[in-house]
Amino acid sequence: MKIGVFDSGIGGRSVANAVRKALPEHEIIYAQDRKNVPYGMKSPEALFKLVLPILEDLVGKGCEVIVIACNTVTTTIIKDLRSVLPVPLVGIEPMVKPAARLTKSKVITVCATPTTLGSARYKELKDKYAQGIVVLEPDCSRWADMIEKDAIDQALIKDVVEESIQRGSDVIVMGCTHYHWIEKIVERIALGRAIVLQPEEAVVEQLKRVLVRLP
Repeated sequence: MKIGVFDSGIGGRSVANAVRKALPEHEIIYAQDRKNVPYGMKSPEALFKLVLPILEDLVGKGCEVIVIACNTVTTTIIKDLRSVLPVPLVGIEPMVKPAARLTKSKVITVCATPTTLGSARYKELKDKYAQGIVVLEPDCSRWADMIEKDAIDQALIKDVVEESIQRGSDVIVMGCTHYHWIEKIVERIALGRAIVLQPEEAVVEQLKRVLVRLP
């Protein structure tokens, strides 16, 4: 079976690698939109116009399920995409629920793009799972671009991580697949003072559940 994995840029490659490792019997086709990356400050309307043709191309190549390896796309337009595409879509969204379950300090940090943080779906996640919990949302708007350009600014990352921990956060959510590439840097800066969460394992498990239901 062919499985599509899509992201705006290199971020989703880590997800594609995780899927390929977990499901080696399937063919993984990775698609990205390097011309228009980053997506993090684009409107839902602009995102839909960019993303739909790429996903339609994956369907045309025979993909029977597509992983949307982009928090920004998932939290803003996945319902619209599902309404017009003939194959199941597996999305990725910030891990607010497990972060809220794991925190002992009742303070968590969500590192995500401005569009994700401003989405209705993200608000739903907080309202449902983070009642009584302080959710820090630092400015990570430059992160995806620096990762895409392989120009990692460790001082910038350290400022975000240290401020989060100083404010009591003991869980840091990687709410953009680009950030998976700096997960080890964040963990090193946190030095065991905070748990770092990213959703690749959860996405693979959801994908397996979807594959079982396919005819």
